[in-house]
Amino acid sequence: MLKILIEKELKSIITSPKFVATFSVCSILILLSIFVGIKEYQAAVRQYEAANQLAAQQLRESASFMGLSTKTYRKPQPMQIFVSGVQHDIGRLSAINAFNALKLTNSAYSDDPIFAVFRFIDFAFIVQIVLSLFAILFTYDAINGERESGTLKLVFANAIPRARYILAKFIGSWLGVVVPLFIPILLGLLMVNLFNVPFSGEDWSKVLILIGASLLFFTFFIAFGLLISTLTKQSSISFLLLLVAWVSLVLIIPRAGVMAAGGLVRVPSAAEIESQQDGYSKSRWQKHGKEMGERWHERNMEMDGMNKDERQAYRDERMWEWMEEEDEARKKMQVEINDFALKLQEDFRNRKAEQERLAFTISRFSPASAYQLTAMNLAGTNIDLKTRTEDAMQQYRKDFLAYREKKQKESGGGGGIRIEWNSDSGMTIDTGRDKGTLDISDMPRFEAPAHKLSDAIAPTLIDFGLLAIYTLTAFAGAFVVFLRYDVR
Repeated sequence: MLKILIEKELKSIITSPKFVATFSVCSILILLSIFVGIKEYQAAVRQYEAANQLAAQQLRESASFMGLSTKTYRKPQPMQIFVSGVQHDIGRLSAINAFNALKLTNSAYSDDPIFAVFRFIDFAFIVQIVLSLFAILFTYDAINGERESGTLKLVFANAIPRARYILAKFIGSWLGVVVPLFIPILLGLLMVNLFNVPFSGEDWSKVLILIGASLLFFTFFIAFGLLISTLTKQSSISFLLLLVAWVSLVLIIPRAGVMAAGGLVRVPSAAEIESQQDGYSKSRWQKHGKEMGERWHERNMEMDGMNKDERQAYRDERMWEWMEEEDEARKKMQVEINDFALKLQEDFRNRKAEQERLAFTISRFSPASAYQLTAMNLAGTNIDLKTRTEDAMQQYRKDFLAYREKKQKESGGGGGIRIEWNSDSGMTIDTGRDKGTLDISDMPRFEAPAHKLSDAIAPTLIDFGLLAIYTLTAFAGAFVVFLRYDVR
């Protein structure tokens, strides 16, 4: 009997005019989103490789270690094809030098603001917005629609258990709506293979888990549609209630959680952080200049009472020592500026993390938020992408500056400058600019942070579990309510 009921439901869905329309739209959107994602990823890779080549060329053409600086770039990730997340919102590069704090700049949306208006349409977006709506479209009248047509009363004129009937409704709706979607999904995965996207074994595992989470999210709305259909007598009312619920779950609650967290946890803006950094840097440079003037005044005082030749001999003897003292003072000041910037960033991150935890906790009352967080955690395009990238760049900055410092000493002279003093020609400064390009073959290279499957599993399990709980609760509610449903 269960098989017959399932077949009846499948036949009802597949022969429905709305099935052809919705299946066609979903197929086109899924394939188009994956195709556009592949092209956007390939363009990002080309831009990344060209930028790295240009940075390497500029390094090779540098003539002095004193002002040696470079840029690091955030590497595109293949999983952004399916879930763009915050990939396009955060910066793509940062300058690496001794004078400026690390900061990611030049996001895709800042370079092309038009995309920020309409945003990117990826696989996760289609599942979250489009497929959830289609699930509602197929289930809003699953029970009350048959009651209105009189079919439900005829069905239960036979000895059919209600539990079996509601289970058949659920399974039939799931098979009729979900199984056909595997066709465009499989074609999309084949497209990824045909375009030679460098997916590793872990990436394919992430894709499979993402598809599983998408099916679970879609299943929730099927069960939720059945629940509302059993709670109401008229299909028009159930459709209206489901539409209001969909708007609340998908659009309102996630944003309300972020807004509430923003009001409850105060986080300084990026402009405030930069203002504090700039203010401290300027004050330390002013203090450094004042202290340097005092030191040179004291050194001149040491030569009081000396004649011209004695002064010259004294300078020749002490000049290199004085220059080293000034270089050490400058380095000490730079370390203090860097430490202050790191302290500000650490405080900012702690507050931001607290705000994010609260925002995600509130927004997780919506299954749409749980799904979005699951998708972004799997793809590595979650909110932690910025932190991971900055941490890796910060470590590279330390290695790069240590390398530059080492090369400065090896080249002779502070900051890559050789200073000579004699009585005939006075002071001469050799910057080394006539010596050709620098040998930077042993310079450390920036390694982009890897996002492993093991890093994504722990946060994914939480949201995956929430999706399962929401789905089971919705189906259990529909099951219990239907047992007392008036079929007349």
